[in-house]
Formats: sequence, C-alpha cells, structure tokens
Amino acid sequence: MSRNSAPGAIDELIKRLSRLPGLGPRSARRAALALLKRPDVLMTPLIRTLENCREQVRRCSVCGNLDATDPCSICADPGRDTASLCVVEEVEDLWAVERAGFFKGRYHVLGGRLSALDGIGPDELRIGQMLGRVQDQGIQEVILGLGATVEGQTTAHYIAERLHGLGVQVTGFGRGVPVGGELNYLDEGTLAAAYRARRPLG
Repeated sequence: MSRNSAPGAIDELIKRLSRLPGLGPRSARRAALALLKRPDVLMTPLIRTLENCREQVRRCSVCGNLDATDPCSICADPGRDTASLCVVEEVEDLWAVERAGFFKGRYHVLGGRLSALDGIGPDELRIGQMLGRVQDQGIQEVILGLGATVEGQTTAHYIAERLHGLGVQVTGFGRGVPVGGELNYLDEGTLAAAYRARRPLG
C-alpha cells in the first residue's frame, strides 16, 4: 500500500469528508485520522450528533432557516421587529448576520441567487414567498443582505424592481462589503458597518 492510499472503509471515510466545504483531500485525511485515533471521544459522539441532526433539523416553512422547530426560533420570537425583513441568499448568510448581533428583525432565505449560467431564475428561488410576506405581514423595510458579487447584485436589483410600488422601503448593505464579497465570509464588525451604512435601492 502506498503512503497516500488507505484501505477500504478508511478510504471511503476520507472521500466522504473531502466532499465537505473547506475540506480538501489532505484536510480530509487529517480529520479521518483524528476520528479513527479517538473513536470514543470524537467519532461516536459525532455519529450520534449527525443522526440527531438528520432526525430533528428541518427547514423553516416561513423564512427558510434550519432549526429543530418549524417555525424556527427566530420566526417564533415575539421580541423580533416584525416591520423589517433581511433577505439573504443562503442559511449561512442568515447565521452570519445573526451572529453579528446588530439585526433584530426577521429574515428570508432565498436559497441562492439569480444566475443565467447555472440556469437559476426567479422561479428557482424563494422570491414569490418573500413578496407574499411583504404584502401580508406589514413589513415596512426590506434589507437586501446579498453578496457584492455580480449575481448577488443582479438578484438585489431584480427584487428591488419586484418590490417597487408595494409601499416598502428597500435598502441594501452599504460600505464594508467588498466587491465580490459574500456575507458568510465577513467578520461581525464588517457586517455591522455595512448594515449601518445601508442605502436605498430602486
């Protein structure tokens, strides 16, 4: 056996781990070895946790977040500001904004962004559900917390156009989000600065 190969089950574990975001083959090998060297401390609790998540975690039918309850804990919180809605691309973006602690309203996860190259149009995103929430829930400000990528900004402009005439203020994150930046990669301070500097759109 060569030094880069691994037998059967171990090789399968490495392959599975390498499919996770941020884990290439080398990092996957290190993670696999750590699990195998300490199965009682690392592997068994991880298996139990993964099974619990598979059984208990679901997508919130209101905002699209992931939680053990539906509606999720954010949507069910009576202390949240019901007049403001922060629209983000993915769940990790929601978590990034929530972790920063500056936003106290509600969220809406689109499930991606418009991309002609990838065949993702408005019907593939949760834009219709967002428009329904704006019309039915008394929302006064929609904050488009979308990435400063070409696709993110295209999505923001499309949504701003769809919201035109609905009587809501539409804003987007201002300075602090670098061109090409995605929210889940930014630190809390940068996100907070971008939120405070949000600007009208449309």
